[in-house]
Amino acid sequence: MAKKGTQNQPMLLGFDAIESRAPTSSQPTSPILSGTPTPHVDSSSGVVAESTSPSAPPPHDSPREGDIVVLIDSHSLIYQVFHALPSMTNPHGQEVGAVQGFLRDVANLRQQWKPEFLVCAFDASELTFRNELYDQYKAHREAMPDALRDQIGMIHRCLETLAIPMISLPGYEADDIIATLAKQASDRGARVLLVTSDKDCRQLINDRVQMLNVRKNELFGAPELMATWGVRPEQVVDFQSLVGDSVDNVPGVPMIGPKAAQQLLEQFGDLDTILANIDQVAGEKKKENLRTHRDKALLSRELVRLKVDCELPLEWSQMRPGNFDRDTAAQLFQDLGMRRIAEVYLALSTESHAPSEPTATLSCEGYRTVDTVDALAELLKQIGNTPIVSVDTETTSTRARDAELVGISLCWGAGQAAYIPILGPAGETIVCLEDAQTLLAPWFADPSRAFLGQNIKYDAVVLRSHGMPLFNIVFDTMVADYLLDAGGRNHDLDELAKRWLGHINIPISDLIGTGKNQITMDQVPVEKVSRYACEDVDVPFQLYEPMKGRLKNENLISVMEDLELPLIQVLAGMEYEGIRISTERLGALSSQFESRLLQLFDEIMQLAGESFNPDSPKQLAGILFERLQLRVVKRTKTGPSTDAEVLEELAAEHPLPAKILEYRQFTKLKNTYVDALPKLVSARTGRLHTSFRQDIAATGRLSSVEPNLQNIPVRTAEGRSIRSAFLAREEGWSLVAADYSQIELRVLAHFSQDASMTKAFVEDEDIHARVASEVHGIPIDQVTSDMRRAAKAVNFGILYGQSPFGLAKALGIARGDASDFIDRYFDRYPSVRGFISDTLVQCRHDGYVTTMSGRKRYLKGLRDFPSLPDVKKKQLLEPERMAINTVIQGSAADMIKMAMIELHRELQHRDWPAKMILQIHDELIFDCRDDYREELARLVQKTMTTVMPLRVPLKIDVKVGRNWADCEPF
Repeated sequence: MAKKGTQNQPMLLGFDAIESRAPTSSQPTSPILSGTPTPHVDSSSGVVAESTSPSAPPPHDSPREGDIVVLIDSHSLIYQVFHALPSMTNPHGQEVGAVQGFLRDVANLRQQWKPEFLVCAFDASELTFRNELYDQYKAHREAMPDALRDQIGMIHRCLETLAIPMISLPGYEADDIIATLAKQASDRGARVLLVTSDKDCRQLINDRVQMLNVRKNELFGAPELMATWGVRPEQVVDFQSLVGDSVDNVPGVPMIGPKAAQQLLEQFGDLDTILANIDQVAGEKKKENLRTHRDKALLSRELVRLKVDCELPLEWSQMRPGNFDRDTAAQLFQDLGMRRIAEVYLALSTESHAPSEPTATLSCEGYRTVDTVDALAELLKQIGNTPIVSVDTETTSTRARDAELVGISLCWGAGQAAYIPILGPAGETIVCLEDAQTLLAPWFADPSRAFLGQNIKYDAVVLRSHGMPLFNIVFDTMVADYLLDAGGRNHDLDELAKRWLGHINIPISDLIGTGKNQITMDQVPVEKVSRYACEDVDVPFQLYEPMKGRLKNENLISVMEDLELPLIQVLAGMEYEGIRISTERLGALSSQFESRLLQLFDEIMQLAGESFNPDSPKQLAGILFERLQLRVVKRTKTGPSTDAEVLEELAAEHPLPAKILEYRQFTKLKNTYVDALPKLVSARTGRLHTSFRQDIAATGRLSSVEPNLQNIPVRTAEGRSIRSAFLAREEGWSLVAADYSQIELRVLAHFSQDASMTKAFVEDEDIHARVASEVHGIPIDQVTSDMRRAAKAVNFGILYGQSPFGLAKALGIARGDASDFIDRYFDRYPSVRGFISDTLVQCRHDGYVTTMSGRKRYLKGLRDFPSLPDVKKKQLLEPERMAINTVIQGSAADMIKMAMIELHRELQHRDWPAKMILQIHDELIFDCRDDYREELARLVQKTMTTVMPLRVPLKIDVKVGRNWADCEPF
């Protein structure tokens, strides 16, 4: 198994299949993408800008019988996805959930219905001809949320890049555009699908026109209309004229509701006939209202009737999805952080155009295979004076400590690379490992040589595991790209080759396949591996200079050279060592957890009153919201949500949600840790080896994968029981755990220079009690546990933009009380408010924030904060929360990384029987022989408190124990 970057990721070929309701016999089979010039209509002027294509013209320039025409009410769909989908941000911290949902739905429409014509209609402005008829039209409609408004422009940009037609028309609504196009298309015999939730469009329904709920994949036509409103499509306008519309502020006739309107239309046929025969209407009150509000009914009819004769700026020939530039689209999706959506649209673009074979921009003429010991010795002699060499390994596994070494590749110049095969197919030995070790071990260990690579930590662990440790690592292209784009989601080698060099790497799947037929790298013919392996070192070599130049230009070179690169060797050593775990203890826990799960299952069935599958969200929703009639807190596209947030809120109303939460927690811990960890113990070492990732968290924090040890609960009994399985190395050894105390609050005090907060830390007071004392204006000894709990929630919540609603929910108090607490907090700690405001203003100006080490994170979408009170009055948006979080959490991450580097150096220099083996958030864990525990504790205390001095003292809690759970203060 080869390693080509950060991790192996499956390729998505398309969205989950949706049951098609499209016709099979009449649906056209012509290509989705044609050579039609792609229209982009300015939302204010309606001016069309065309992009031409060399492809052949479409077979016909306007809809005809058998064609599918999809007309999208864009704002309607955007609002739907905005409210239906969870928050999502791009690598720059901008909200893009609505963008992602909208593009996904458009792609699904194209995949499922394969329309000949497709148009996205937009409202050009809030004022239309209807406002001239009635100035209160839509007067009460709520303003668009800020988080959504910022995404509209992104959606326009996406549609333009993807060559999807857009239309807007000043003075008219999107519904009028849709009505005009629907009439024209249906008159020509085409089938029209209206993608909208706007009830006004029900008037457009006929035997060729239906509404489509793309979120539910449901069609709405005349039968559904009759079942819902009891009227025919031609009666919709009159129905709405009588009933009115509170959303659009259409007046209608008072006291005439849907049932009364339906009965009147059933009796009289239309509005004019009703108004001409008021005396025949049953009920004196109805008669009076119809007479008194006759003009309102007629006005309402003009407001709800859609225009079917708008003069549109496009011809039908311009309303087909057109060709688009794949590179531009790929770059756009990269900026948006939408890899999966990109794959779908790029796949759509190939349905009518065969993909061109990528042309490699790197020359492979200098690649060679070194398959004898003599040839290897000659190679090392040849490149002996090379200042820097790129190195990579080919292996049988992505787990470095267990991987067998298949081969090593080296690159010493652009296009100059060699592959040294160790293992070949059928267990064949090419270059004997012992011979390779004899030649390469001293060569890799020579401090005068410099090495670089892509995710070189992996190679360092593999080579060390095979007796050839790398000594002088001077660059890592994955880490460099992460520093330059901390919010980016993909820093693997294939991505870097495309983005930096315009080169398409050989896919790993070309060698080892995928799925059930996947093989390991030692089963691939050597000549095939060689070309791939040489490319794997050539690309990083050619990235070295441009990346280093960018790091210098961005003032990030010191973060790279002084922090991240030295950390690679530290982490490689930790991964190499691993930690001992007790599989017997985990086995016992598995039985205990299973027993508790069975008990919880019985309790859940008893509370539910019937049997169901608690692991099924759909069945659970049925129990909670249908059988028990609990309130629906929020909805998803598939129905009422049963996520943890919903269950926590409902737990106060019924005992079942709390039991479900407990059941889920035990299930997760059992599956993720109790049962999984024994399977991950290395067959080679008998220890557990996690992998520390430098390129995931945008703040600079380390992440732990395969397995993720950072998510084991700290404060629960179940979490502690799992930690009890993590043991010291052997008899006579102990685990030493050192944890920064309240590090992020101390960093906040450092940056804000708040006098009260600083004083509390200097005097080693309980910071949460001190804050409660300050906010409530009482002596600290009078602070109650509830006051302290509220202050703690504020300390850790307000800093990252928690709203009064969020605080109220967290504490179970009224929103007004939470808002008052926040106000008093900021009034008492104005320096904190000033720090937040200054950080946001600076980020908006520079486009990025920096940590104490100089690490940068670029962010977009911040609002202008002209004055400090804005911080108190406004709930922070996601990019704004990210900005504050990055400065605080990122600086704390920098600090512990610096401590790790310094402690690694000290332990190497002193040669103590002690090893740093784990880093979990703000905690470092060491294996130490008992007779060195005191010395290690003193060294750790001194190093962690002095490596990055703050304006407030740092506090380290050091604990010692035979296992992780039993560590006690030393």
